[in-house]
Order: sequence, then C-alpha cells, then structure tokens
Amino acid sequence: MNAELRKPTERTCENCGREEVWDDDADTWRVADDPGNVYCIHEWDINGSFLPVENE
Repeated sequence: MNAELRKPTERTCENCGREEVWDDDADTWRVADDPGNVYCIHEWDINGSFLPVENE
C-alpha cells in the first residue's frame, strides 16, 4: 500500500477574503488577485477537512 503526501495549493482568509495560491517555482504563497486587508492578521481556512495523506 502506497501513500502520497499532499499539500494545499490554495487558501482563503476567513477575515478579509484574501486568496493565495502556492507557487512551486518560488516555494511560497502568492496573492491570487485582491490582496484583501494588508493589515489583517490572516485567519486561514484551516479546519481539518483537508486530508494530507492519500492512499492509492
């Protein structure tokens, strides 16, 4: 049985709506479109529903 470790590729701030996507080339998160409130202490939509291990 093989398992593959996955990582999220997008996230959204629950406070200001800022959306970010993962940039593999830069190995960091990038703002998708609207930067949202730049002074917001971002609360990312991490709720436990994302499963990082996927069984094949």
